[in-house]
Amino acid sequence: MDTQNHVRQARRDGVLFGIPLGDLGWFQSLLMGLVSGFLAFFVATFLAIVGFLVYVSATGKPLGSVPIENSYKLIGLPIGLAVAVFALLYLAVQYARRISRK
Repeated sequence: MDTQNHVRQARRDGVLFGIPLGDLGWFQSLLMGLVSGFLAFFVATFLAIVGFLVYVSATGKPLGSVPIENSYKLIGLPIGLAVAVFALLYLAVQYARRISRK
């Protein structure tokens, strides 16, 4: 983006990291929303497992005292679902704006 006008136009049209979100079709929007949810799930689960391991090593408790499956159920799944819902809603609004402009 060379000028301030390009930045304003990119914000208005819905561009994120160079991806024109306003120009996506319904299938691309669905795919992008679900992929962002999966990515958030895996990152949150990884960080939760690392956090549990740091907690176990810092407290000196045995490894079996903290159930690792909590990282999937209590941390990864809610974060992944929340990100997927937010992304799908955002992309649905962008798709509706594009359809209404035509």
